[in-house]
Amino acid sequence: MLWDDEDKKTEFVQTDNVVDLSFKIKCKQLPTTHAWELSQAMYEILPWLSDEPEVGIHQIHGATSGNGWERPADGELIHLSGRTRMNLRVPKIRVEETMSLVGRKMDIAGHALEIGAVTEKSLIPLSTLFSRYVVVPENLDEDGFMQWVIDELAKRDIKLRKMLCGIEHVIQTPNKSLMARSLMMADLDKQTSIALQEQGIGDYRHLGCGIFLPHKGISAVGEAEEKSHFSGT
Repeated sequence: MLWDDEDKKTEFVQTDNVVDLSFKIKCKQLPTTHAWELSQAMYEILPWLSDEPEVGIHQIHGATSGNGWERPADGELIHLSGRTRMNLRVPKIRVEETMSLVGRKMDIAGHALEIGAVTEKSLIPLSTLFSRYVVVPENLDEDGFMQWVIDELAKRDIKLRKMLCGIEHVIQTPNKSLMARSLMMADLDKQTSIALQEQGIGDYRHLGCGIFLPHKGISAVGEAEEKSHFSGT
């Protein structure tokens, strides 16, 4: 854990270089480990996406633990409701092309998914951000991972003040298994909050990794993993 209470204020200028697209979907269920299959299905419809590392493809999440329901373990099935959304974070210049997903159908690990109407949302400059999955460089323990995060963001002149890493996850690809951790950052100024959401951290954005979501407070990381500003996730 990193905790620094030094006060810091900066002038904030809202940008709209990157936005979130939230799609309604029709899909009864998906395996929790669907990140790779979702990315490949996306490439079939949007071939340019494979060469666009700035796009973030969120993994699809179901109901929240706050309703008395726990997300199934890795490899099990998530049962999805009509409120579930599929979310992408895309550069503004790619919005029109990405909206061509509306009305398309995909096969995700043997499960049919139909893409419905889309809503465009600006990034929210909240002071607390949460990423469900950040891929951990090989052979790093928790302390090493946190130092890696600090060093990576220092390259962008970002000094972290409060940070907490949490639950480990395994993300499967055909070639290897990726170890990821959840990560929360707090007490961010608005400019830094937007910059982190636009740029993310680490690799594998198309597998839902390194993507930061605004979060309303420093609640338990386990709770935060099932909540975001996206409706229905």
